[in-house]
Order: sequence, then structure tokens, then C-alpha cells
Amino acid sequence: MDTGKTTGSSSSHRPRIGLALGSGSARGLAHLGVIRAIEDAGIEVDFIAGASMGALIGAIYAAGKLDELEATFRTFDWKTMASFFDVVLPKSGLLDGAKVSELVRAHIHAETIEMLPRFFAAVATDIVSGEEVVIRSGDVIEAVRASISVPGIFTPVRSNGHILVDGGLTNPVPVTAVRAMGAEFVIAVDLNHEIVAGKNMKPLLTTERANSASASGLFAQWVRDYRLSMKDIRQKLLAGDNAASVQFRKWVSPEPLPNIFEVLLASINIMETNISRTRLSLDRPDILLQPPLGNVRFLEFDRAEEIIAIGYEYTKKQLASLPLHAR
Repeated sequence: MDTGKTTGSSSSHRPRIGLALGSGSARGLAHLGVIRAIEDAGIEVDFIAGASMGALIGAIYAAGKLDELEATFRTFDWKTMASFFDVVLPKSGLLDGAKVSELVRAHIHAETIEMLPRFFAAVATDIVSGEEVVIRSGDVIEAVRASISVPGIFTPVRSNGHILVDGGLTNPVPVTAVRAMGAEFVIAVDLNHEIVAGKNMKPLLTTERANSASASGLFAQWVRDYRLSMKDIRQKLLAGDNAASVQFRKWVSPEPLPNIFEVLLASINIMETNISRTRLSLDRPDILLQPPLGNVRFLEFDRAEEIIAIGYEYTKKQLASLPLHAR
């Protein structure tokens, strides 16, 4: 079947290049800068695979709409961000992700992955079997929605007999996925390498310790900043007199334990960082990019301009190490 897509080959004297875009929530905005630097260097990407936020950015890059997406994110503020939290509180997740799907749909004018101008794959995880699921065909919006489904926060996606959640649980930087698509030279972008260094839940065992000078300075600052990031969501969840709001108020009531958001997000950050480290040591990309994003919180999409610039400047410097045949 002729897809209309073209790739590099031996006849064009360059390897087919794959881009593996890692998970990272708001840190994923750095992918926009990374891709911009890659394009400015004259490097043509043939295959794109993404996990979680990397899947969202990757799909829109594959659709050729990166400029529009970047312009959208540069206008984000907390009011815009709060509007994406379509709280439903079902038993399988806090948010149903409809607003995120609308964002992707507004930038991708293709119903299926096969219709995208570039080869693309989204990585998700089957929550029942624990297996990695690489989605290379079918509904592109559904594929992205599955890949970004952070467990406990976004509801899972049912697709082709699978119940799918965040791809970062099994393959946070999908090097193997993009190689399987046909890439001969892989550029991987890992956004989680600095996230949990020196951070654990011990300072949260008591409210006093979390706020005291005895807590690790780096972690204490993360806790303070993280709680500010969660403020708008918590206010929305706490509003109302329905049963769900009553239950949520119990979850976040002051007690010597981290609240539900801290448990979910910190746990996922720790897990994905360790998985990334292990998998990247086994599935080594040809070029590994790790922009310095350790100070960016989970929901700081309102720092888009800064995050994109970090991705661009870091990648621009690192590209000097690329072998000539990859340019």
C-alpha cells in the first residue's frame, strides 16, 4: 500500500532517522524546542515514536502542525490550564481527558495514523497484562489519548481488546519502538533524568517536617512548588456538596501523609525515571538528549516559552556531537 510517505535510504546516502520522544508532562514542551533545533540543523526525521506527552507532541509533528501547537502553548496561563481539568471522578480516574483530545483534534486534520504525512507510533501500556502496546495504525486521537493516560488521573482507554494507560509505565523513551518502525539512526529525548534526584517521600511523613528547615532543601522546595501547581485542581475538586467532593476533602485533609496527587505523581516520576535509566542502558540510542528540566513541575504549562527555549538551546549545543552521516 502506498502511504505517500518517503524516508531516507541507502540510495540517498543517509540512514533513516528515528526520533523517540519521551514522557514528561509539562516538561514535554521541551520537545518543541528540540525538534526546532533538529530541523534548523537540516536533519530530516523519518520516523517518530512518542510516549505520553511525547506522543502528543509527536503526533502533531507528524501532522506537520508543530508551529500551530507551539503558538497555542505559548498562550497558556493557569486559567487555560485549569480549563483542561474536566473532573469526572469515576472509579478509574479523576479526569476523562476530553479537553486534551479536543486540543489534539484541533491540530491534526487526519482521522488515522496512516493518514499522517510522517510515520508515527504512540506507546501505551495494557493495564491488565502489563505489556507495552505500540500503536501504529487506527484513530490517531485515541492513540494519543491512550498514551497520555496517567494512571489514577486520566481514565484508561479501551481499544482493540486492551485497556490502555500511559506509555511511560513500560517505555518512557521509546527507542525500541522507533527502531522497529525502520529507523537506522535514533535520536532519543529523555526528559525525566533529573526529576527525582535526592527526592523521596520522607519529608512528607509529617506536615511539620515537610515545612521545616530540617527537610532537604531541594525536596522541600519541590514540595512547596508542587503544591502550588496543584492548587487550581484541588480547588475545583473540593468545590460542591456531592459525594465525590466530600470524599476528596477526606483525601486531602491535613494529616501526616502525602495527599493523593503527591502520591500518584511522585510515584510515577520515580518509576518512569528508573525505567528510563534501565531501558536506555539496554536500548541505547545513537544520540541521547537530556535537556536540564529538573526544576519544571508537573503542570507548569504556563512556562512554555522558557521550557521550549531550554529544549532548543540544549539541543543546538548537543548537535555538534552528531556524526556527519546523520546530518
